[in-house]
Amino acid sequence: MSIRLNLLAESQAAEESRRRDPVKRGVWIGALLVVAMLVWASSLQLKAMLAHSELGRLEGQLQSHTNTYKVVLDHQNKTAEINQKLEALRLLSGNRLLNGTLLNALQQTTVDDVQLLRLRVEQLYTRFEGTKRRTNDNGTIIPAKPPTATENIVLTLEGMDSSANPGDQLNRYKLALSANPYFQEMLVKTNGINLKNLAPPTVSSLTGKRGVHFTLECRYPEKTR
Repeated sequence: MSIRLNLLAESQAAEESRRRDPVKRGVWIGALLVVAMLVWASSLQLKAMLAHSELGRLEGQLQSHTNTYKVVLDHQNKTAEINQKLEALRLLSGNRLLNGTLLNALQQTTVDDVQLLRLRVEQLYTRFEGTKRRTNDNGTIIPAKPPTATENIVLTLEGMDSSANPGDQLNRYKLALSANPYFQEMLVKTNGINLKNLAPPTVSSLTGKRGVHFTLECRYPEKTR
């Protein structure tokens, strides 16, 4: 019967003992955990980069929408301002002084020996800027005020009284103007027609008659639109 001798049995046993060493096993496990942690951290870093990129994209879209919203609001404000000006012009056009109606009223108002030589209409518009809506220091909202324009109209009539006693017919002419329905409606109720100038009697180069030149001022009520 043959006997087998394993000369490497001692070294194999030592190697097997080293393989079963718990410290070495712990080192391998620790290394594996470190590798797993690095992989997990890398995945988190990748997710964070992707999320940051998505956030930048969404912020860009939001900024784009915000700019578009501001443009839309600006256009709306400009449209509202234009519509407001158009409405003001419409009101001004509808309530403007009609010279044709004025001339017709003057044609219907005549007095013997009184001749209307010329007339002048002065229309003055004073514009006031509007104010925007704002909030004061107490937190109270003060509404916006639209711009307005104040209208002042003055009618000046220059004429000549060539009556037998120059100047006697002037008061009758003023009364005739005051009694005309147009002037009753359009002029101010108090002192609507005033005598601004009465020159000394002279002889007219056109008619050869002796008369006095006079100037009447007719005032329309001040209107703000």
